This record gives sequence, structure tokens and C-alpha cells, in this order.
Amino acid sequence: MRVTVFGAAGNVGRRVVAEALARGHHVTAVVRDLARGRAAGLPEAAEIRVGDAGVVEEVAALSAGQDVVVGATRPAPGQEGQLVPMAEALLAGVADADARLLLVGGAGGLSVPGTDGRVLVVDDPAYVPEAWRPIAVACVEQLAACRAAGAAVDWTYLSPPAQLEPGERTGAYRLGRDELLVDAEGASAVSMEDLAVALLDEAERPAHRRARFTVAY
Repeated sequence: MRVTVFGAAGNVGRRVVAEALARGHHVTAVVRDLARGRAAGLPEAAEIRVGDAGVVEEVAALSAGQDVVVGATRPAPGQEGQLVPMAEALLAGVADADARLLLVGGAGGLSVPGTDGRVLVVDDPAYVPEAWRPIAVACVEQLAACRAAGAAVDWTYLSPPAQLEPGERTGAYRLGRDELLVDAEGASAVSMEDLAVALLDEAERPAHRRARFTVAY
């Protein structure tokens, strides 16, 4: 496959690039700043391009001829309001290029286990402290933007679990849909490496077209 990754210099983006290359895919790694992209240690096998995920025309140009486009961008603290316009630009640009969008989002829109879907993670301070609420709210709106696109765009939204940190690639994870996944001890976590595994598994074997899914150990 030919894969374009927006936000390739970020924590998740770098791991998606590495996972896709390890599987033999051709990867275009898109960064906002070329110097930062190279400093991020992106593999030499990746084709590094400069582009802005918030500009429809640039998204369309960098998505042209690609099978899958991954959105792994995350705004800096205080700029959470950029997340929804960026998602809308990715959706529009990918639609123009007739590619598929895999968007790495947030856990805020998942429901809290045991609440029958009535309580979202974004509204539970046990999972989302007040300092994290702006990005969690933005992620809920990001998912809404995908759903509003409907059948016009071939999109998939991946919600991580409550805890997403660098770690090891085990290749093991559990799949869920709209409820936060927790283990027997109540922990909700996956490594960034295994999130990338789940994302590439979905790219290669689509099972959640125009839908959200989540993963955890």
C-alpha cells in the first residue's frame, strides 16, 4: 500500500511510519517543518514531505494516488480549537483524492464502562482531569466531524484507551467500539507502538469503515 501520514514527527505518527515501513508499505511522512521532521528521527526509507493538515488543497495533493491517509496530528496546549478544522480539512482533502482516512483521535467520546453509554469519558474526572478537558472536548467534536461527513468520505476513527504512552510493541491488543476498554484491574492502556499495530491492521484489513473503534490490552 501507499500510505501518507500527517503528523509524522509526533509520538504516534513516528510509530505509525515505522510500523508501515516494517510491513513493506511505501510511506510519505508529512511534517510542518522539514528540520523538525528530520530531527524526529524518521526512517530514511520514508519519503518526507512538508505539508499542513489544516489546508484542504495540501491534504488533497499529498493524498493523491495514496491508498490510506493517516491523521496523527495533535495541537499544542492552548490550541485545541485547531483540532476540528484540521479534521474537516483532512476529510475534505482525502475525499478529493479518493483515498481512505484513518484518524487517530481521543478517548473522550468513549462511554465509561458500567454506565450503559450514559456517561462519556470526557465527563468523568477519574479519567479526564480538568487540565486535560480542552483536548478531550476537542476530540469529541473531532469524531462528530467525521460522523457528519457520512458516506461522502471513507473514514475510520481510532480512539485510544485512557492511557497511551511509549512502550513496547507486543502485537497484542483487544478491540472495542464505543466503550472504554479496561482490564480486570480497571486499567485502560496500550502502548503507542501497539496502537500503531492496530491502526495498520485496520488499514490492511478494513473492519471499521465509517465508524469508530478502540483498542487496549
